[in-house]
Amino acid sequence: QVQLVESGGGLVQPGGSLRLSCTTSESVFSINVMGWYRQAPGKQRELVAVITRGASTNYADSVKGRFIISRDNAKNTVYLQMNSLKPGDTAFYYCHAMKNYINYWGKGTLVTVSP
Repeated sequence: QVQLVESGGGLVQPGGSLRLSCTTSESVFSINVMGWYRQAPGKQRELVAVITRGASTNYADSVKGRFIISRDNAKNTVYLQMNSLKPGDTAFYYCHAMKNYINYWGKGTLVTVSP
């Protein structure tokens, strides 16, 4: 059972930055894919960014050029650096991991972008 703990959400003004962290209970090298999803009120959960065990990354078109996903192997932590935030980025952000074809989710952290 992979446990995921997120942190770093909060309130930020448009144009600002936040960094989300997701720490896993297991080595990131034992996990096939890790990533971030988000869900805004009244909308479906959507992919934001993913990073594979081999460190390949992929991003939703809506965040390309603004968000960066990265990983600290020694800390078993995946980060999401969010820059140039927009009100449309407001959502609960969930850390996700897939190991041996089983999906694991964190509890989520709220990001609010508002003047």
